[in-house]
Amino acid sequence: MTHPVENLDPAQTVHVLPRHLAGPGAVDPRTAWPFPFDEGWPFAQTDARTAAAFSPCLRLQTTYDPQPDIPGKGTWTINAHRAPFTPPAWRITFDATTPIELLHDIHTELLDLYLEDRHSDQDRLFQDDTAPNEAYTPLLTCGWSHDVKTDGTQTFLTPEGLGGVRHRYAYSGSSDPVWRAWGGYPSEPHWKARISFGTPATLVAAFTASLVSTEPLHRTVQDVPVRTRRALYTAAATTKQPHGNTPVAPPPPAPVSGRTR
Repeated sequence: MTHPVENLDPAQTVHVLPRHLAGPGAVDPRTAWPFPFDEGWPFAQTDARTAAAFSPCLRLQTTYDPQPDIPGKGTWTINAHRAPFTPPAWRITFDATTPIELLHDIHTELLDLYLEDRHSDQDRLFQDDTAPNEAYTPLLTCGWSHDVKTDGTQTFLTPEGLGGVRHRYAYSGSSDPVWRAWGGYPSEPHWKARISFGTPATLVAAFTASLVSTEPLHRTVQDVPVRTRRALYTAAATTKQPHGNTPVAPPPPAPVSGRTR
């Protein structure tokens, strides 16, 4: 049995879910970074497509390194510094193959936190009081499984098993990420994310909310990863339409209890 996507022209536009299997989309720093560059946020990009953006105070730095010598690789990185030119207080890295919409949503939340801090006496970029459960509750409400181990980690897996989020709830002082996420087969994921200790849980919650969003992503057939296409939900092939107005076909048989529609 063939999947509907496999019968379409490679250049055809489709609308797909779940987001973690959609593929990266158009890899463009200005799409990922919703910063007000006309209001003092420096932006630079080289001929090799390496790009960087900074907050006016220079405490936030986000970069894109395409690593052209390694096919399909590259890294998006967010660094937060308590003071300019000091070592990062926390860091988030994403593979370049991470869906661009997930990157946009976490950077949007990053900008919101920055603006809140600038116009108040808070410092939520470094003293966030959001509880970790706000980051993983959206996963549980969408039917993800939950496994807790005595080594101090808990793992949340997608209903079809082709994506996950791992949280190290017992901090051991090591340099290992406190949060990890991936899409695709665990042994060979399409993309990975690594979130260090000290990262505001508000940002992690924005990422997981985007991860389980039911708004379909626009992709061409050729941009959708081949190995996991059979796990996608697809809408009818269309020409470009207003964002978010296309209905999504229902998921395959055997629905999972608790999954949102």
